[in-house]
Amino acid sequence: MILEALGSGVLGLALAWAAALRLPHRLPSRALVLSTGAAGGLFGAFLTHSVLGPGHAMVTVIGALAIAAALLSLLLRTGNRLGPSAPA
Repeated sequence: MILEALGSGVLGLALAWAAALRLPHRLPSRALVLSTGAAGGLFGAFLTHSVLGPGHAMVTVIGALAIAAALLSLLLRTGNRLGPSAPA
């Protein structure tokens, strides 16, 4: 259980770090992104472990990554490359 939580937190942090490097113009501050990734990984591990029970370590980590990715996607802003739109 401890290794699942630790691994899920670290993988959520790694996912957030990769997102912050790949999409810096569409995400808020790096500290918020990294903390959201780690918290998403921990919450995902807790939720998945609560649903499946003990003995499903790999599925728990995969569920944690899915929840962390979903939480990180909520931080994305739309990319407006054309500038402000003209009034109609």
